[in-house]
Amino acid sequence: MRSTHYARAVSPKPLWAPWRLEYVQHADELDRCVFCEPEPELLLHSGPQALVVLNRFPYASGHLLVAPHRHVGDLTELSDDEALEIHRLTVRGVAALRAAYGPHGFNLGWNLGLVAGAGIQDHVHLHVVPRWGGDTSFMPVLGDVKVIPDALGATRRKLGDVF
Repeated sequence: MRSTHYARAVSPKPLWAPWRLEYVQHADELDRCVFCEPEPELLLHSGPQALVVLNRFPYASGHLLVAPHRHVGDLTELSDDEALEIHRLTVRGVAALRAAYGPHGFNLGWNLGLVAGAGIQDHVHLHVVPRWGGDTSFMPVLGDVKVIPDALGATRRKLGDVF
């Protein structure tokens, strides 16, 4: 006996991501550097050489950006003190994310240059992205969609308490 499966038409379901419109409409219009003039509600820590901010348009809940205070666009131009503080703040960020969210792993990365995915090319920054076993699904693979399960304000409160 032959089994026949009929594909039924499925209507697309909308994914509500209200933060995305702001990014799409204004990503190229920013008249200030988000690291030189960080938004207070996104700033987690400011040290002598570097700072930690939440990514306003995260890949995952808790997505941090670690950058030098000095406006520098080339990784090779970082001073030893800047590089050391960025590294130390990254370690501290990983610890804070573990305490607040309990992720299963992390992606740490520099996007240097437009072709490497740098959205902000003229101020180097390190991405710290918490990852969970089930956070990569069909949505980013098939739909070019990321699902962020926690609101940015809630993320700030959780990480602010432990950072």
